[in-house]
Amino acid sequence: MTQAMIGHKAAVIRTRFLGPAVVLLAAAVAVAPELVRGNSCGHDFDFHLVSWLDCLNGWRHGIPYPHWAGAANYAAGEARFVFYPPLTWMAGAALGAVLPWSLVPVALTFLMLAVGGLATRALARTAMDDAAATVAGCAALFSGYTLFCAYERTAFGELSGSFWIPLLLLLALREREDNPSSSPIRRSLDGSAALLALVVAGTWLSNVPLGVMATYLLAGVALVAALLRKSWTPVVRAFIAAAVGIGLAAIYLFPAAWEQHWVDVRVAIDDPGAKIESSWLFARHADPTLALHDVVLHQASILAVAMIAVALMGLLGSWLRGRLPGRPGWWVPIALIPLVVFLLQFPVSLPLWNLLPKLRFLQFPWRWLVVVEAPMAIFFASAVWPANSGRPWRRFAVLGGCIAIFAAMTTVAARSFFQPCDDEDAVPGMLNTYRSGHGVPGTDEYAAMDADDAQIATGLPAACLVTDPDTTLGKSTGDPDANPEWQPNQGGCDQTFSASPLRARDHAEHFEMRGRAVHAGYLVLRLTRYPAWQVMLNGRQVADMPQRNDGLLTIPVPQGPVEVTVDWTTTPDVLAGRWLSALALLLLTALWLLERKLGRPRL
Repeated sequence: MTQAMIGHKAAVIRTRFLGPAVVLLAAAVAVAPELVRGNSCGHDFDFHLVSWLDCLNGWRHGIPYPHWAGAANYAAGEARFVFYPPLTWMAGAALGAVLPWSLVPVALTFLMLAVGGLATRALARTAMDDAAATVAGCAALFSGYTLFCAYERTAFGELSGSFWIPLLLLLALREREDNPSSSPIRRSLDGSAALLALVVAGTWLSNVPLGVMATYLLAGVALVAALLRKSWTPVVRAFIAAAVGIGLAAIYLFPAAWEQHWVDVRVAIDDPGAKIESSWLFARHADPTLALHDVVLHQASILAVAMIAVALMGLLGSWLRGRLPGRPGWWVPIALIPLVVFLLQFPVSLPLWNLLPKLRFLQFPWRWLVVVEAPMAIFFASAVWPANSGRPWRRFAVLGGCIAIFAAMTTVAARSFFQPCDDEDAVPGMLNTYRSGHGVPGTDEYAAMDADDAQIATGLPAACLVTDPDTTLGKSTGDPDANPEWQPNQGGCDQTFSASPLRARDHAEHFEMRGRAVHAGYLVLRLTRYPAWQVMLNGRQVADMPQRNDGLLTIPVPQGPVEVTVDWTTTPDVLAGRWLSALALLLLTALWLLERKLGRPRL
């Protein structure tokens, strides 16, 4: 074997294995604080952990796509899985099936940081050498906002954007020399459109704000690239991919959009702390209820300024050194991302927030930082990494500086972003609460329309017989932030009933109860109302049911034998979503086959 062949083989090994291995090692370093101290109990941790438990419980009872989170609202449940995208809660449940629950949050954080770094490295590899691209991949997973999502917020859905966004840019900005006389549609079908459709679907199935941002990002970069290349190819590719990708996600998106009027989803954007106008860069509010919001906003504002500054300084440094990565049609759209995101952090951008559909559902302007991670990392690596012809010691010096920066970012995350767990919020405490059947608080935006889930009493029996359907169940505990509590000696229930062994926590989409009512009245079930429930009383479907302020399902019953079953049904909108996704899957298959026929270049 010649020396040249040996050198080539070594280069291939470095490209295929060494770079990815370095990114994986970097991800392990980034989660080291959790390996030492346990998982961070960030803002959304309890929500995600209970979702994983409820999903796995549904799988074990033969429900491949659960809809009802039975533990929410103190075991009265909520339609969480109808509205929250499925990929992250299914991923957590899958890990929980094979790992101890105490390791699942750490493992999921590691996986998301690792694939995010690898995706950014893949994007950078299209315009940079392997070493510089590896530095970019590491810089992306150590970016402040990535660690902020992982530790401060534990927002796993949004954290997945570290993976999806670089892939979207990689596929949307692919540039291929082709016959200029061929049509834009033919040039668009170069092997990217089918993959790009899968990426678009992945963003929507991971996180709705992420899907909104990814769709607008795709449109923006495709339009800029088309103008620079003087070709409609990027726009045609983006349109095809967006249409097919959103169609693939219709199995979730269509029911979630259609059933919004069944729950109080407006809470998500009507709350003062969730309004765009309350979250401009470094904003401060006199309202004491926004004190915690302002603390988080201050952290996010510092991150926004720092990340955008690094991105722009890296861009300037690359330009001064004559090392701008790729052709203008590639790097200019990426360079514009930090500038546009910076503009969106100020009140001057409010007309855009109000004009563009669904943009206000992002709630916080700083959420756009997820699309800055890859551009920042790429321009940082392009600016600092020495050229191949440079002296070797310079590479070691830059590498040492990067390691110091990444270690510092991990330290900042451990000290400033890490949220220690109280005993009841730690994984063992949450598992005990879940397994006890007591349940956990609900999510306000998933509460039944015109109902207040804060009025649902804790400790309720499976069913309670009352004379008046508006009878208050439970008494105040003295804590204004706590739900009322029900106990047998409080009265309120003229008679209580136990559910069959198939009660909600064991089988969240089926309720069954048998007994004898001592008088005619109303049976209040420990189950929140939802139009997808089919209620049967003594073998007949119940259609006319009074509505309580707490949202609990209430059934008029006669005196004597009572047999109640409540089952989750497949509503027409769910069927429509499945058919749309099936059609999109057929289109994706046809698109993939067509692209193969036309010839697929190497990535």
